[in-house]
Amino acid sequence: MELKKRLANLLTVKSLVTIILTFVFAYMAITGGITQDFMTVYAVVIAFYFGTQQAKKETIDKAGEQ
Repeated sequence: MELKKRLANLLTVKSLVTIILTFVFAYMAITGGITQDFMTVYAVVIAFYFGTQQAKKETIDKAGEQ
């Protein structure tokens, strides 16, 4: 059951965008084609993704304390 929930969470739009962008980043790193503009976009997307994950975790943790 936990595995199904985790897989469903991976299929959210922000997760898919982050995963695809990470693959593109890896490809560009291998081929040497990373530009400063792409690095900026990638950093913003990754910061947003992990920021929202952390905020969601903190909200759940606070709700569990009550």
